[in-house]
Formats: sequence, structure tokens, C-alpha cells
Amino acid sequence: MGIKGKLEAIIYAAEEPVTIDQLALLLKDSVVSEGGTNAEGAEPAAVQSEVKSKIRATIEELTAEYNSSDRGMEIRAVAGGYRMATKPEHHDVVRSFAKSLKPPIRLSLQALETLAVIAYKQPITAPEISEIRGVDSQGVLATLVDRKLITTAGRKQVIGRPILYKTTKEFLMRFGLKDVTELPSMEEFEKLISGQEELFAVPAAEAQEPVAEISTGQNTEGPAESAPAEQASEATHN
Repeated sequence: MGIKGKLEAIIYAAEEPVTIDQLALLLKDSVVSEGGTNAEGAEPAAVQSEVKSKIRATIEELTAEYNSSDRGMEIRAVAGGYRMATKPEHHDVVRSFAKSLKPPIRLSLQALETLAVIAYKQPITAPEISEIRGVDSQGVLATLVDRKLITTAGRKQVIGRPILYKTTKEFLMRFGLKDVTELPSMEEFEKLISGQEELFAVPAAEAQEPVAEISTGQNTEGPAESAPAEQASEATHN
């Protein structure tokens, strides 16, 4: 990918306006390697100045391209930096589209943990989930069913015939998966965290504090999520 493509990607992805200094710091090596500066024998300050000039010229070129009538986006100079936004003339259609979107799903850590167990072990029963997690999961299951992230998959042919649970199409859509085979394997997880244990270590001071949860409006596995999962599941089918 050339400098123009990299600049376009960074400006698009940035939540805040990105400045020339930030871009120069990120893309200095790329600009130099593409021959955008006379780096050989030059002072570092001179090289940095040439990098900034190259980036500024490329941004101006990108801005001109986005100003064409067949583009729905534009690059704006905002608060000392650059950001990408939809053009004002498309305000109404973008607003209508935004109103049609589903609100983001916020799940507690317990719900995310339960969802992960189901995703990897499906179809699976509530007692099996509770055994893996070491805590009763009935209330969390009701929450996940209500949010259409999981559904029932019949009953297991054992004593009591407990309900089986599996993930849904909504789950795949929310997590951007083609199917559950795209979930990373346990071996991939182990390789990912291998040698990075310090990133997950909890400082002693923080270990004494309660863990904050992602708000769902239902922060416990007790009364707030106490509706039995079986009842929620049957209601879903009815």
C-alpha cells in the first residue's frame, strides 16, 4: 500500500482529527523508503520536514479527489488536524440510515463469558454451562436469549431432557463472522497471549477493587436476570 492509501486509512479510522505531526511520526519510514525525501546524509530535522511536506501534499491531493461529485465523503481540516466525514448534502439520507440501525448491545462480563462458552461448546445445556463457569448461569442465559444472540436447539436426550442452546445468525452478524468456524481456536488464543502475560496481570492495588462491568442494565446474575432461561426460550418459540 502506498503513502496515499495509508494516509486515507489512518484518517478514516481516527476518532479524533489526526495532525501532520502524528502522520509524519507514523509514516516517516514509509515516505523515506518510497523515495519521498532526500534522506541520505541529511539532518534528522531536515528529513522530518521533508516527510511533513510530502504528507501535506498527499493530503491535499486526497482532499481534491474526495471533493469530486461522485464521492459521498470528504476530508476536512478540523481543529489542527484532518478527519473524514460525510458531505453535508447527504445529511438527510445518512440520518435516516442511522435511525434504522439497531442500538449497540452492551453485555456484562458474565454474559460475554457465557456467550463464549456457548459459541465454542454448542449445542450445550444450562447445567453444562454452569459447570464450566462454576456459577449458575440461568439468568444470563435469559438475557442472551432476549438479545437474540442465542436460541434453543432442542433438548438433550438424557434424564430431565434439559434445553440445548446455540448461537444465532444475530450473533454472527454482531461479531462479523461468516460462521462459527471463523472463531479463533484455543491454540490461537494461547499463541496470542504467549509471552504477554504481563499485559493481563492485575496490579496489587487494583486487585483489591471491584471489577467494573460493561453496563447492560442488568449487572448481576441474581434477581436482575432471574427469569429462567427455559421460560425465555419457550417464549421465543411461542
